[in-house]
Amino acid sequence: MSLVHWFLILNLWIFKASSLHPGSRALLRAIADNNGGGTDLKDYAVELNATNFDVVLKDTPATYAIVEFFAHWCPACRNYKPHYEKVARLFNGPNAVHPGIVLMTRVDCALKINTKLCDKFSVNHYPMLFWGPPTKFSAGWSSDQAKSKLHVIDDGQTADRLLNWINKQIGSSYGLDDEKFENEHLSSNISDPGQIARAVYDVEEATATAFDIILEHKMIKSGTRASLIQFRQLLVAHHPSRRCRKGSAEILVNFDDFFTLDIWSSAKHDVDTPNMIGVLRNFHICGKDVPRGYWMFCRGSRNDTRGFR
Repeated sequence: MSLVHWFLILNLWIFKASSLHPGSRALLRAIADNNGGGTDLKDYAVELNATNFDVVLKDTPATYAIVEFFAHWCPACRNYKPHYEKVARLFNGPNAVHPGIVLMTRVDCALKINTKLCDKFSVNHYPMLFWGPPTKFSAGWSSDQAKSKLHVIDDGQTADRLLNWINKQIGSSYGLDDEKFENEHLSSNISDPGQIARAVYDVEEATATAFDIILEHKMIKSGTRASLIQFRQLLVAHHPSRRCRKGSAEILVNFDDFFTLDIWSSAKHDVDTPNMIGVLRNFHICGKDVPRGYWMFCRGSRNDTRGFR
């Protein structure tokens, strides 16, 4: 190649480099991209700070939340981030494999804006992970709070161990390799908000109706106690409706208070159940205002319910 050609190539490269901001990393990124050295840097965990912490956790439809308190200068935190993101991929974002169950977030305690927020949770090491209902995070946490609804995750050092810890809490069996189910035969209007809402209404009504049938036919007895609890746990962890998850959780929380093991073991209890059923009717498995009469997908059009009522 002639000296003229080399001179033209050098000038072209200088012109390209001069168009980048001095001191930026854009040039390095361009070189990496050209050499095929780019990597997927997508973050799934939601970054929180003192200004949006309460709002985001209050408004999330997720049943549970995890907050990771870290410091960006911490080597252990940087090493842990890929593990945390592997799990966050399952639960966060529009392409989440298991949406609406766990909101995974993080707070950088090295930022001055978050100093008081991290103190509120008595953060004493990095990374430090908390688990609990999203609405319970606003009160903070300290080690002397015996009745706190928040729990420190003490066995989440790797992605596998963190996901195993989550599975134990909600009775699930999720895996890091889980993929989002895609059905190519679904209709093109599957993203229509109206149809999605009506489909959820169908599931809510079906759930409430099933609970009504269980009560009306006095199917709750000592021999079915364990199965009933497992059924409620499945609803809390997997039901697509937030209010059905919430209603099922309220029943579980109060279950042992109203129906202790000694009551369930009583032979009389299996015969005299009206009082027990009356207590359970005070709880609404999907809320007091569960939609009725939709059945758009379960039974066809809402106007075509002949033979079903």
